[in-house]
Amino acid sequence: MFAAMSRWFNTAGPCAPEDHYMLPVGRRMPGVRGLVDQKAYFVVHAPRQVGKTTSLLAFGRELTAEGRYAAVLLSMEVGAGFPEDTGAAELAILDVWRRAAGWRLPAELQPPPWPEAPAGSRIGAALQAWSRACPRPLVVFLDEIDALSGDVLISMLRQIRDGYAERPAGFPWSLALVGLRDVRDYKAAAPGSEADRAGARLGSASPFNIKVRSLTMRDFNAAEVTELYAQHSADTGQIFTPEACARAFELTQGQPWLVNALAKEAVEELVVDRAEPITPEVLEAAKEELIRRQDTHLDSLAERLRETRVRRIIEPILAGEALPAVPEDDLRYVLDLGLVRRSSLGGLVVANPIYREVIPRSLISVPSASLPQIPATWLTAEGHLDAERLLEAFLVFWRQHGEPLLGSSPYHEVAPHLVLMAFLHRVANGGGIVEREYAIGSGRMDLLLTYREDRLAIELKVWRDGEADPLAEGLVQLDRYLAGLGLDSGWLVIFDRRSGQPRISQRTGRQEASTAAGRRVAVVRA
Repeated sequence: MFAAMSRWFNTAGPCAPEDHYMLPVGRRMPGVRGLVDQKAYFVVHAPRQVGKTTSLLAFGRELTAEGRYAAVLLSMEVGAGFPEDTGAAELAILDVWRRAAGWRLPAELQPPPWPEAPAGSRIGAALQAWSRACPRPLVVFLDEIDALSGDVLISMLRQIRDGYAERPAGFPWSLALVGLRDVRDYKAAAPGSEADRAGARLGSASPFNIKVRSLTMRDFNAAEVTELYAQHSADTGQIFTPEACARAFELTQGQPWLVNALAKEAVEELVVDRAEPITPEVLEAAKEELIRRQDTHLDSLAERLRETRVRRIIEPILAGEALPAVPEDDLRYVLDLGLVRRSSLGGLVVANPIYREVIPRSLISVPSASLPQIPATWLTAEGHLDAERLLEAFLVFWRQHGEPLLGSSPYHEVAPHLVLMAFLHRVANGGGIVEREYAIGSGRMDLLLTYREDRLAIELKVWRDGEADPLAEGLVQLDRYLAGLGLDSGWLVIFDRRSGQPRISQRTGRQEASTAAGRRVAVVRA
């Protein structure tokens, strides 16, 4: 017999109630039970790491244990290894299904031998044979369906649609497609093809026009974050203070992977003494470590930033500008990825404060790698930040290296912002942090460099063709920003992106100005 162990916060793969802290599975997917009872074919889509697989594995076990259905989650992901060979993809999928059913269902509910069938019809034939042989109505949840693409995906969807009319005796009673995206955003082309590079999508529910509904899973709310963390306290005696629970929700906005990852870092790496409580300060340190490490989930989000349809939405948010007219499909896609959310005040915002850090840090990775060695001339003998020396160092750096570094940024419209952030991260390395605020619709980005106890507020503006000089507006905006921080000085950096201007080395300079409230401002024109 294995010795009993306490549970832990899970950040890899589905949760198991005997091993992991977890919340009741049906709470964040209301309505699924009703759809199954109505013999519905439906879609469940949500970003990665929000608990789709965990919830549907558990839901399948519950349905089966009740004795009315044979319900099981089956993966389609292995089929992605055969992007242009439907027959090979089908065989690989059916092999995975056989093993999954062997683990998850009692012997009398497992499938019969798969029937012989030609390529392009094997999935439909298998589901038909299983439904006829099973003593209970068969319910299947097809996970990672959107890992498939092109002809393989379309063949699978058509086989399901063609068998739909035979349910429940000759085809599954109820069936769900499970993935990151809704059906209309499934890839219509094989990876690497010209159509795939152009971002071709199905664009409609066809060839799965039998779906009743598309459901998504919500993130945890604040009370559920506290409830999850309380399970650890009950098991170990180590408490999360109320302030820590509130800070965890604030940082993550309830994104389940982040909620678990913060706690895991806190209790397994930072505070291993169970007599010590987890405080907001511990979670801040955990946040910084997660961002620095860029674990798998955060890394996969960063990869999405390179997609054109994602850049169209993220780039103006970073620049503090209103969204241009973008296709509704693109907007829905970025929402479905979980990179952004709809603000209660209207418009879009980055989904949570951790993603607000991950996004720019990912985008500055190339400029950062291209930065030359920069002597730390901005530090005093006592190790304090000298803002005047730092400004002179930036002007020298920008004149010498700004032009080539702008070309290394994947986001052209905010390339100057990203290069400046890369410079500031080099400054902060080892002794400080750089915080950002995206003031959407204001045409600005606010930065706060904190180095030990010293703080420097910086506002970034862009001057484009056809626009007035943003100096006056920038001084008003920076005045408000400084007032909120309790500072009496700061920088206003105006990037001149108008056509026909002299080279950066020639136009870069500084001037002194004051805000209406008398705060001192170093104005940089770059």
